[in-house]
Amino acid sequence: MNILIVDAQGGGIGRQLVTALKQNAPECVITAVGTNSAATAAMLKAGADNAATGENAVVVCSRKADVIIGPIGIVIADSLFGEITPKMAVAIGQSAAKKILIPINHCDNIVVGVSEFNINRLLQEVMEEVRRCC
Repeated sequence: MNILIVDAQGGGIGRQLVTALKQNAPECVITAVGTNSAATAAMLKAGADNAATGENAVVVCSRKADVIIGPIGIVIADSLFGEITPKMAVAIGQSAAKKILIPINHCDNIVVGVSEFNINRLLQEVMEEVRRCC
């Protein structure tokens, strides 16, 4: 299974996702795309199989992914302090891949009705969903 992880800013969430997936689903091929080089480097250092940076990488990799994982902002244009371009949000949204979106409530995008779990609990939920996908 081809998993695409998209992250922005410092890539902290993406780094934790790569680490957890390598431990829990080692058979998956993980492609990490950062909106900037710092995010990409963090995910690559965590063990991503492939890595790239920027808008075009998000567009191209979204076409090839079976599953796309990232904070919910990856499908909202201009989110994550402007790092998600409209083209990125559309590419992810229109991808045939299953999307596993993490409800991180910041950057002026709030998801109501979702419990405020810490990042470790959210990552556990992501791993459970990935297991269901396999």
